[in-house]
Order: sequence, then structure tokens, then C-alpha cells
Amino acid sequence: MTFVIDDTLTGSRLDVLVADKSGVSRSLAQTLIEGGGVQVDGKSVAKNYRLRGGETVTVTLPETKKLDNEPQNLPLCIIYEDEYMLVVDKPRGMVVHPAAGNYDGTLVNALLYHCDGRLSSINGVERPGIVHRIDKMTSGLLMVAKTDAAHRGLAEQIQGHSFGRKYECIVLGNLKEDSGTIDRPIGRHPIDRKRMCIDPKGRPATTLWRVIGRYNGYTHVECTLLTGRTHQIRVHMQSIGHPLLGDTVYGDKKDTFRLGGQCLWAKYIGFTHPITGKAMEFTAEMPDYFIQILNKLNKI
Repeated sequence: MTFVIDDTLTGSRLDVLVADKSGVSRSLAQTLIEGGGVQVDGKSVAKNYRLRGGETVTVTLPETKKLDNEPQNLPLCIIYEDEYMLVVDKPRGMVVHPAAGNYDGTLVNALLYHCDGRLSSINGVERPGIVHRIDKMTSGLLMVAKTDAAHRGLAEQIQGHSFGRKYECIVLGNLKEDSGTIDRPIGRHPIDRKRMCIDPKGRPATTLWRVIGRYNGYTHVECTLLTGRTHQIRVHMQSIGHPLLGDTVYGDKKDTFRLGGQCLWAKYIGFTHPITGKAMEFTAEMPDYFIQILNKLNKI
């Protein structure tokens, strides 16, 4: 994969750019750079190299490796599937891919079984097929790529902001306006590396929000992502003084309704099929736990 750095990309960090352009995770992009898999004008540079403009960047992706994760016959709610990709409605409480503390029972384990291992290899053996993620306690729609070509096409849409994503959440407090825009950069927390925060030097992040319903001390909100940063909605809503209900990491320390995590639902995705070019839109049914919370709020 080769691309030339134009004015819009000047000043970008190499590892960030490689991750965005190739659809791999940032950690894998850094591994590729450190291993010589990324060349800038034919030379190896540091992962934090700032591009000056006019350079030619060449990325050599690793060959497909045999997947080491164990396929598991777990329930999957598949909204759409073809030979190139599928759309899955992930339940609340399921981890997307294996990691420390969650080595099995994940969405990836279920996908490996369902697809008989036929998933894109771009994100390596740890996250086969995973184009974008949602948190363990966030339910809703995810796209999964079966082929590398489909993965790249979907990743390009996410990078180009043509991939539509809408969420619903319940936040603490009453928002004064009926709609608004949060445009604040997000970066890794300087002390707690598992958290994100508003950081002037972080990556640009934009969330559009509108009020769906108002309750006594709570607001039901729809959020549209124009970017896809880690914990974006959770960090952005907390930054304007309205953290998500149940989010003990970013604000709701009491967990009043004993949710065990943020009340956040990925309800809609819209994109162009990466192979056929067909416009596609999917909306999930509101999960039971979300309906139950709304019913409780109606009685307060």
C-alpha cells in the first residue's frame, strides 16, 4: 500500500496515519513501523515521525497467519451477511476480541466458529475481521469483514467520515438545549492509561447530539459520531457535565440502577458496501435493558 502525503496530512504522526489509512490498529501500525514494514521515501523512521508533506509512504502488511483464537459455538445475532462482510448486533456484556482477562467467550471466538475462520487478517490474529469496536458494556451494531478488500474499503469510509453511526444513551442531568455539537479533541489520560480525556493535543473528535426525552434528573440522548475515537461519547458527554448513566469510569460513581457499565446503545450504521458499492443502512431493535431503564425513569 503506497500513498503520497499531501497538505491535509502534513504534520501527522506516522503511526496514526498508517493505522487510519490501512485500517489496522495503532499498536499493529507501530509494530509494522518498528519492524521495517513501513518506509518513508524508502527509509525506515520512528513511529512518532511527523510527516512534512510530499513524502511517499509505503506500507507492507503481514501475510495472513493461521488464527490462534479458539472458535466457539456462541449465540450470534446476525443482521446481515454476505460473502464479504456481516453486520452483528452485539449483546451487552460481550467483549469484542480476546485480551487480558477475557481470553474466550468473545465476539471474535463466535465469529471464528460461524465463519469457519474466514475473516479478514488486517488486524492480525488477535482481532480478525474487526473493523471497528464498541465497549463490552455497550450493545449494538458492528461491521465485520470477511476479506481484506472489504476491510480496507470499510476502514477508508470510517477514516473519510462517510460511515454513519448513531447511538442512544441516557445521561445524568437535564440538558438545557435540544441539540448541540461537541467538538473537542480526545487523547489518552496522562495518568490512567485505560482512560481517555479531553486533550488539546489529542486527535480531533466531533459528536452531534439531540434530546429524545427528558426525565427527572436524566436525559435520553441520540449521538451521531463524525469521528470514532475510543470512548468518544462517554468522554464528550462527561466533558459538558452530563456523564452517561452507569458509567463509573467517567462520572456515575454510584451506579444508581446497578447497570455495571454505561447505558449506551449502538443503534444505527450506514455505509457503502465496500465491494458492490450499494448504499446500506441498518437499525437494531432497542435492547431490553434500555427499555427497562426508560420505564423506571418514567416512574421517577
